[in-house]
Amino acid sequence: PLDVPLIQFGRQVRRPRRWFHTCSGEHAAILKGMRLMGMSRAGYTLPSSDWFPLYLDVLREYMNKPNWEPLRVAKDGCGFPTVSNTVNELALMFANLVARRNDDWIWEAMNRNPDLVGGFNRLDSTCLKAGDGRIVAKEGADGLLGLSVIHDDWPNGLGIVIKIAHGWNSQATWYVARAVLGVLGVNLRNPYPLHRQKAFIVPGIVPEKYSSALESIVTWDEWDPDRDRFSMDWKDYTSAMTRSDPFSNEGIGDS
Repeated sequence: PLDVPLIQFGRQVRRPRRWFHTCSGEHAAILKGMRLMGMSRAGYTLPSSDWFPLYLDVLREYMNKPNWEPLRVAKDGCGFPTVSNTVNELALMFANLVARRNDDWIWEAMNRNPDLVGGFNRLDSTCLKAGDGRIVAKEGADGLLGLSVIHDDWPNGLGIVIKIAHGWNSQATWYVARAVLGVLGVNLRNPYPLHRQKAFIVPGIVPEKYSSALESIVTWDEWDPDRDRFSMDWKDYTSAMTRSDPFSNEGIGDS
């Protein structure tokens, strides 16, 4: 699809071109691969193209489901056919990315060039930087984030998929990712700038064995705005408490 470059690269004086679309590299890579494999590149954005069955075979391999068939095939935002997957299927594939990370150069390349994955201050690129080589992360459409994590508790690979039910909400996705990665020992910062930040993370987002660790995850950084906090001690006015230390996940208090 046609697009314009980022503002810092002269959006105001450029006409929309396919070259400026964030998926142009994906198109170039597929076209190059088809050329090397001797495939016809005519109609390469259609599901009838020769590469598409090969793509489905890779999905089946990473899901360990040799007979899997997509329920739906549609056109995604970069003009290519995309298939329907459940969240569990996506998580399984992300887990297998860990197990197969040494099979090719993709894991190493994404961690060496994190800003080429999403962009500066994008969630997936920031996860890659925070993971220090232990993570592969990729955002998807409509509030989706996939994470592949190398962790001692999960020797066969850990795949995590976060899906915001009401659709795209980068700040909500970031909150959940910070909490989930935090219990795994990865310190993910908040985005810049953060306008309103009072996150409430429910324990059910992580397995029960990580519940105590979740209580210790701080949900805000020292540079975040602090306009929404009450100056009074609410414990003086009510006996209702949701945790032993109500400020334990707000960066103050003993924990």
